[in-house]
Amino acid sequence: MAATRWHIRGVMGLAAVLAVQGALLAPAEARRHHHHKREQAGEDYQQSGSEKDRAQTQAIASPVPQSCDDHKFLADVEAAEASQADQPDRVEHVCGRVIAVSASKRTRSGLHGYFYVDVGNGVSIRIVSDLDRMSAPAWPWVAKGDQADVLGRYYYDNARSQGIDWTHHGTGRTWPVEGYVTVNGTRYQ
Repeated sequence: MAATRWHIRGVMGLAAVLAVQGALLAPAEARRHHHHKREQAGEDYQQSGSEKDRAQTQAIASPVPQSCDDHKFLADVEAAEASQADQPDRVEHVCGRVIAVSASKRTRSGLHGYFYVDVGNGVSIRIVSDLDRMSAPAWPWVAKGDQADVLGRYYYDNARSQGIDWTHHGTGRTWPVEGYVTVNGTRYQ
């Protein structure tokens, strides 16, 4: 009887460990993508002139950086994680080595590709690429080990739902900055 209880506890313990490992090793889109709140809202990507003018005058939380600034990004992540208040979207320009690439996934707002970039200090960030709106070859056009330079919108919903999206050439009702991804010197928008 004791052996049976130990066996059941061992199996249950093993199942718990595998569940945790599965959560850590699951595909990135399943593990971390809980549909960003702005994606759920189904933002419009194309606008009329007057809407675009309003979007351009809309205040964003930070200026558009001309070059990679991982230190600024890390400070913004730290501030977001320390705050209890809703975080504004920020323009971020990050760069680093690609550490993981996930399969593309169709969401309500289109087909997206996902990859993670190591920005230093043990931090990696999820990059979301809107494949329907980017001028790029078939996904994946980035691989583990590549060097990436990314300009886009940093969103922070919570510690498990954050990333950089709007990495394409368009703007929208709520985002006035065109982004891009450069992989090993080739730019995709």
